[in-house]
Amino acid sequence: MSITVRPIEESEWPEFVAVDDEAFNSSQTPEITDGWREITEIDRLLSAFDGDLRVGCAGALSFRMTVPGGPIPVAGVTAVGVLPSHRRRGVLTALMTRQLHELHEDGREAVAALYASQAGIYGRFGYGRAADAMSFRIPTHGSAFARSAPSDPGLRLRVVRPADALADFRRVYDAVRPGRPGLYARSDAYWRVEILSDTEFHRGGMGPLRCVVAEDGEGARGYALFRVRSGSTEHDVPDGEVRLLELFASDPAAYALVWRSVLDRDLCSRVVAERRPVDDPIMHLLAESRHLNAVWYDDLWVRLVDVDRALVSRAYAAPADVVVEVEDEVCPWNAGRWHLKTTGGEPSCERSDAPADITLPVDVLGAAYLGGRPLRAAADAGLVREHRPGALRELSAAMAWDPAPWGCRVF
Repeated sequence: MSITVRPIEESEWPEFVAVDDEAFNSSQTPEITDGWREITEIDRLLSAFDGDLRVGCAGALSFRMTVPGGPIPVAGVTAVGVLPSHRRRGVLTALMTRQLHELHEDGREAVAALYASQAGIYGRFGYGRAADAMSFRIPTHGSAFARSAPSDPGLRLRVVRPADALADFRRVYDAVRPGRPGLYARSDAYWRVEILSDTEFHRGGMGPLRCVVAEDGEGARGYALFRVRSGSTEHDVPDGEVRLLELFASDPAAYALVWRSVLDRDLCSRVVAERRPVDDPIMHLLAESRHLNAVWYDDLWVRLVDVDRALVSRAYAAPADVVVEVEDEVCPWNAGRWHLKTTGGEPSCERSDAPADITLPVDVLGAAYLGGRPLRAAADAGLVREHRPGALRELSAAMAWDPAPWGCRVF
């Protein structure tokens, strides 16, 4: 089968969306499509063709994402799909390979990141599972806080329409974002289109978007965005449910107060909080942490487009002086030995002819990049080979970071 891949033109936007809809079994309204177009860069969209038939799609968003040490440019890979009629025919491989080669040639971003619709797909293209998330299902009757929970009498809660509180959200989110690997900057358009949209499609059978803000005399210090599904005896759901979409706070007291407000919502028997960080402080606030009913799953996947530029773009938690041999069949410019030094000021990463201390595939290196995936587990799984005793611990300690990486919202 002869598959060709090329960038699209503005006039092809409707056809690009149609392929994406078919691939994801979705049906986007014109309102949603127009919003998506507002935050999408046409020149970063690719379509795959079987002859004249458009059969696949892929795109990238230009993000500034926090990595250990601060924000860097990252390509947010999105809208990757193939028509059901053309699965397992090399279409996805053609799209992903073309995209990675273009990212390398363009040079804007040394790192790419994505959310995987299926966890088994992207490892073969060099993406590693770099961040995890948790889902909590907390019964409100078991949500009492420990007596040590922080509080601040200067804080107050304000209920407000989400559309009227963008400045408050930005103040809090932008205060938290630089310290959490995986969080990415949001433009005003991104806030409006992706975070604050409140169409029937976005509601998914639940109520309208709601929010609460924790503030003092200086301004907002925390907020929660959520929806409520009201109880209904007609549908055999007698109790309401709060669906928490995101919750951020710039200090522990504000964090505790916002969570308390969500958990104390009248006429609701549970709070379902999806895609929370794996080190979420709520684990320490609940008097009975077993009531979290937590489920663990994958969050961000990271791909090092250019190994050397990516490794010098982040900070390190400990000194390391190692020669790393990287295996990378998709991006051959990464393959080979790299001398990484994190001592003596700025890190350096250069080609080396010296014997390798460690050998590992590029997806394992990507999984460790945000600091939340120790290399020891990958070594125990047979994915990393240590040639110099102690080199594995040295590199793993250097790449570790606190807090744990987390992207919060799928892009």
